[in-house]
Amino acid sequence: MTGWGTIVNASAIFVGALIGLFFKKGLPEKYQQTIMQAISLCILVIGIQMALQTENILLTIGSLVSGALLGEILELERGIEKLGLWVGRHFAQGKNSPVQQIAEGFISASILFCTGPMAIVGALQDALAQDYATLYAKAALDGIIALILSANMGIGVFLAGISVAVYQGSFTLVAGLVESYLTEGILRELTATGGVLIIAISLKLLKVINIRIANLLPALGCVIIMGMFFK
Repeated sequence: MTGWGTIVNASAIFVGALIGLFFKKGLPEKYQQTIMQAISLCILVIGIQMALQTENILLTIGSLVSGALLGEILELERGIEKLGLWVGRHFAQGKNSPVQQIAEGFISASILFCTGPMAIVGALQDALAQDYATLYAKAALDGIIALILSANMGIGVFLAGISVAVYQGSFTLVAGLVESYLTEGILRELTATGGVLIIAISLKLLKVINIRIANLLPALGCVIIMGMFFK
């Protein structure tokens, strides 16, 4: 069944997030803060490892700058905040959570789950060969991360499962068209650019700097387009 891997992946995030929300109720705030700091440091390490995979730093810089300009024009951050407000108004769990926390949880988790070669390669394998092994492995990892993050960041992490479904599902639908363009080099630079975004997430979670991460998301599309011309 085409798309089954993505369905399993998104479901794992939903289940993990729900379990995390349940445990959050009985976890004292000081424990939540310390655990969140530990997670943020781990996310920083993951981001650095991914970013160092680049073999064309100019391409990474160019995609980030281009993506930032596009993101600011489209005001993606504002759109995410509006979504967080909508969630806060319509979901019982969100009524007890600050809107900004919901938005940050959604943005951070979405980038973590969607960035990296496993999401794209797994979606292509799903469509072209009905091979779900990569997305099954990713589902297990994402489910655990969703559990931990939602216990600290709330229902926004749950909504990130929708991002995964749309993002990976899109690659599955157009697999035949994009397969030849997503070379090993482009996937490597996509991973590196995503790593920079993940570093930004960790710095924001650690309250080192407030970055409008959603406005940087177009960089992931820019690196693919630019990578086709600058190899």
